[in-house]
Amino acid sequence: METSEHLTALAAEGRALARAAREAGTDAPVPTCPEWRVRDLLEHTSMVHRWATAFVVEGHRAHRPAGEEPGLDGEALLDRFTEGHRLLADALRAAPAGLECWTVFPAPSSVTFWARRQAHETRIHRVDAESALGGPPGPVAPAHAADGIDELLAGFHARAKSRVRTDPPRTLRVRAVDTDTVWTVRLSDGPPRTVRGPAGLETPADCTLSGTAEELYLALWNRRPFSSVDVSGDAEVAGLWARNSAVVWS
Repeated sequence: METSEHLTALAAEGRALARAAREAGTDAPVPTCPEWRVRDLLEHTSMVHRWATAFVVEGHRAHRPAGEEPGLDGEALLDRFTEGHRLLADALRAAPAGLECWTVFPAPSSVTFWARRQAHETRIHRVDAESALGGPPGPVAPAHAADGIDELLAGFHARAKSRVRTDPPRTLRVRAVDTDTVWTVRLSDGPPRTVRGPAGLETPADCTLSGTAEELYLALWNRRPFSSVDVSGDAEVAGLWARNSAVVWS
């Protein structure tokens, strides 16, 4: 996907998150994040947006911890979230194409990385905010969902931090039926290794997850149970993923 598409998505997802949070109220529980209420969701996302903005604006070449949020609630917290979201979107639009700054994992460019990462960060938390309303979340376009699967598998879980480990090795296949996209994830006692496309099909799969890109995106990001997608083969491989794949803030 193009950086401009991620920027458009970031703007829309932030607005949708704020709408859902305002409608639910900051004290509402967030079913997709059982330990959180909406205020926790807003504080976290506001913190992440401002943290990312600092890398883009100030060009830090090394990791820096996020700042503390001021402990607001109600409309004041919603206003802070809205302001931080706007500052992030503005910073990314204004950033020079050749910007070099720290990124969580390698990417073609720093601007591309942060636009993509924050679009998905905001989209997933928009889904969380909508879960507080008690109904189904708004849709995720297939191309955006497939890109988010790719970021998760080939980005986050390619890092040494990934806890998805197994001995003996196993192979998980993920097939998005509405985009004709397939990922083959080789699991071992090291970080998972993902191959996108036909090249990975040479390796037999122990377990295959099939569904629409949106269904898979939400399941792999632990926002929907794996029962929402088709699981064929050894279901324990899917269980291994579900138990150990959560990406947590640190």
